[in-house]
Amino acid sequence: MKAAQLYGYKQDYVIEEVPDPVPGPGEVVVKVLGSGVCHSDLHFWDGSMAILPLPPFPWILGHENAGYVHALGPGASGFEVGEPVAVFGGWGCGTCKFCLGGEEQLCNVMLWSGLGVPGGYAEYINVPSTRHLVPIGGLDPVLAAPLTDACLTPYRAVKKVLPALVPGSVALIFGVGGLGHLGLQLLKKLTPAKVIVVDPLEQKRKLAIELGADLVIDPTSKNVVLEARQFTNGEGAEGVLDFVGSDSTMSSAMGSVARRGKVVIVGLAGGSAPVSFYSSSPEAEVTSSYWGSRNELVEVVALAQSGAIDVRIEKHHLSNINEVFARLQRGEIDGRAVLMPNE
Repeated sequence: MKAAQLYGYKQDYVIEEVPDPVPGPGEVVVKVLGSGVCHSDLHFWDGSMAILPLPPFPWILGHENAGYVHALGPGASGFEVGEPVAVFGGWGCGTCKFCLGGEEQLCNVMLWSGLGVPGGYAEYINVPSTRHLVPIGGLDPVLAAPLTDACLTPYRAVKKVLPALVPGSVALIFGVGGLGHLGLQLLKKLTPAKVIVVDPLEQKRKLAIELGADLVIDPTSKNVVLEARQFTNGEGAEGVLDFVGSDSTMSSAMGSVARRGKVVIVGLAGGSAPVSFYSSSPEAEVTSSYWGSRNELVEVVALAQSGAIDVRIEKHHLSNINEVFARLQRGEIDGRAVLMPNE
């Protein structure tokens, strides 16, 4: 099969032929119609993210995948060959308390699609169990691929602030990229809150307005904390979602959260902010949100099937992967870039 292989940090991907995967007992091979290009893949590409015990090069990345069931291994059941599916990528050991509780993405094994085993930047991907598949019905697999992370991750983060987002409340989000543009839509769909969006790029702020943001802030020319406090009559935002995770966004998040509000850190920029009794509003909480569960992916797919969310994508042939990564580095991707290995 054709695959995009990475032979070292910051190197160009090489498109070449590799052996087709053969499913073992209980496994399933999926023909990849769409594989989303996540910002975390950029961090793995440049070596700045080392949260997994990664194998030796070469790697086939790609953890946002959807397509059709291609082959079932002995004993694999629950799906038919040719069935359209999304692939839940947070594969765990299957036996620990997190896996047994339906939270495999929190498993210490972290045998993730494309992050430890070959991923979806290839024509086919081998999935260790049919329990990692979610039927997508009539959804276009190319559009469904980003649901597995770009929508699943903000969905879990939004759920963490839902109790605080009552009528009259305000949510604040940093970043309107692949995750942020869907987080904004989820906030507008699932809550009555007004939403403030912070992004330094004009085209991203325009997208935020198009998607229903009540206020957009350019952090390069405005003081985010002052603007957010003014919009909320001094109270701050009850829910703050940081899809960037830099020093500056985390500092602004801490300064903008309301009393008993919640800051949820989602972005992987590696920033930090000092925490003390005086660093944010009284009894504000700070937490992180880590991908999402397979059950939450089922909920996300249902939202997409209902038309509640508009996944903005750019379609690209697998051969364009190096150009896509270069544009992602420069912040030029609107929404999510999706590679199509079988086109």
